[in-house]
Amino acid sequence: MALWLPDDFRLCREDALKAPDFEYEKPDTLAAALALLASPGRDTQPLAGGQSLAPMMNFRLAQPEVLVDLNGIAELKGIREDNDRIVIGAMTRYADLEHSPLIDRHAPLLKMAVPHIAHAAIRNRGTIGGSVALADPAAEMPGVLLALDATVITTSANGERQTRADDFFLGLYETALDEGEIVKAVSMSKAQAGSRFAFYELARRHGDYAMAGVALAASDTAPCSGLRIAFFGVSDCALRATDAEDALNGRSLGDVDAVAMALGALDRIEFHADLNASAVTKRHLAGVVLERALAELGS
Repeated sequence: MALWLPDDFRLCREDALKAPDFEYEKPDTLAAALALLASPGRDTQPLAGGQSLAPMMNFRLAQPEVLVDLNGIAELKGIREDNDRIVIGAMTRYADLEHSPLIDRHAPLLKMAVPHIAHAAIRNRGTIGGSVALADPAAEMPGVLLALDATVITTSANGERQTRADDFFLGLYETALDEGEIVKAVSMSKAQAGSRFAFYELARRHGDYAMAGVALAASDTAPCSGLRIAFFGVSDCALRATDAEDALNGRSLGDVDAVAMALGALDRIEFHADLNASAVTKRHLAGVVLERALAELGS
């Protein structure tokens, strides 16, 4: 029996699931890439791992005239130490983070989060810079960078600048990136002795986007100090739960009243519904992941 679909249903059209025509450039230097992205009169789009951009183009949600492939630019790759900080190039792939001894030693929260990102095939291609620039509200990396008080290093034909993660993620797929600007790297302080971290997310299946997730970082837990709580998957962008932090900093994580105050403080967050859950459900799930992550942090 034939399946009837309306004439204007996009998946029935010849151009469905096929990207529109575009020009392709693959510069081998950062300067050349920035010059292309600054070209006047052309809609240019940088291509990192392509794990989000390619599907968006196939569904005609993105229709750039020119794709500027960043994969050949060595300046954007790699993980290195810079005194008391770790610097991660924007084109560093999740798989590289997952298996890096430097990340394992100095950024354990990243190590905890990466296995939750999609599946191995995606982690082999997806990049940290691509995730930061897209700012998907359900993605793990923006939340982790908020918890780590990371810095996003961006660059354009006009020069380089640094923005704290707290000021970088502005809304639904909205960041502090200017036109013609790309993410060059992210940097964060090395984990110190006594620092503690926890990560917890809920998803329908492993590899799916999180319905709710949280990343925690604390400079100490006896009592709790320097605690940063960052949620993802619950609102229009990754966000800090500063009122919950205030309820716990200076208190023991075993203090039932302090934990209850932190959970109650979530009522002051503006939760957003999505295809998976209502705003009320998101509020409930945020409490679940926070309570479980706090138990992990204090264990």
